[in-house]
Amino acid sequence: MNSLIITLIALALEASAGYPSRILESIGHPVTWMGVLISRLENKLNDACLDYKSRRLKGFVALFILIITTLLMSCTICFILNLFPLGALVTGIVASSFMALRSLDLHVKAVADGLDASLEEGRAAVGKIVGRDVTLLDETGVASAAIESLAENFSDGVIAPALYLALFSLPGAAIYKAVNTADSMIGHMSERYEAFGFAAARLDDLLNLVPARMSASLIILASVIAPGASASQALKSALRDAPRHLSPNAGWPEAAMAGALGVSLGGPRIYAGTLIQGTKLGDGPSPAGSVDIRRALSLYRSSALIFWILLAIPAILSH
Repeated sequence: MNSLIITLIALALEASAGYPSRILESIGHPVTWMGVLISRLENKLNDACLDYKSRRLKGFVALFILIITTLLMSCTICFILNLFPLGALVTGIVASSFMALRSLDLHVKAVADGLDASLEEGRAAVGKIVGRDVTLLDETGVASAAIESLAENFSDGVIAPALYLALFSLPGAAIYKAVNTADSMIGHMSERYEAFGFAAARLDDLLNLVPARMSASLIILASVIAPGASASQALKSALRDAPRHLSPNAGWPEAAMAGALGVSLGGPRIYAGTLIQGTKLGDGPSPAGSVDIRRALSLYRSSALIFWILLAIPAILSH
């Protein structure tokens, strides 16, 4: 139950204050520290001269080292923090660094604000949160990319770390974040990473199975009370379109968001010069632009609030 309190504190703190810029400038961010370790492991172990099987094995070794290192460090920090009289509060403050409620909101809002100014500013803003080529996107393309990123990152940037924090305290959130960071860095189907990043990509898929579907459920719940949103269409889109998505997880919150807003997401996009035929999500027209991004942000905030309340109920009843 203590981990539930820690999770509630972490979510509330990050939503209200984010990650302080002074701390970021002075010591960086836990995710960047993880990224440094992943880069060093990749440079050391991912030898292009090795065969596919050997590189895949090296990837498993790298992931094991990453998880063990993260586990040992987070457990040590947890032990030290629990020595303080207000250990749960201090741990919640530290754990807030693994959440992305506020930062995700600000980055997606910046896309809407950019589009209101000009298409180029909208492209520049969305280019900071998606990996696809944004140079040829029109207004609806920018809006679609922003909404898809919002939905997907609601799952792996908010719900997943919070869920593992609630279940396994600080080490749970830290290990999830380490695996998720590894997937984003090396879990690509490219010549360099296809073998080496296999373990990271598959474990990330496994860890996100429950959070992705939970995120979709929260979006559907929020659609019941959100003005102009449709819970029935959100449910229909999630059940019909998510299983056809290229990702086993990302399609769930994205399809639910598309159905809730009455727009169409997904479809073709370009990554690193390669055309990817993505699955169409939802039945409506393409997003109209910044207005639909703002509608998506409103639904995202309602979904996050419902999640916080659902966590708070057992915490309150136990006291």
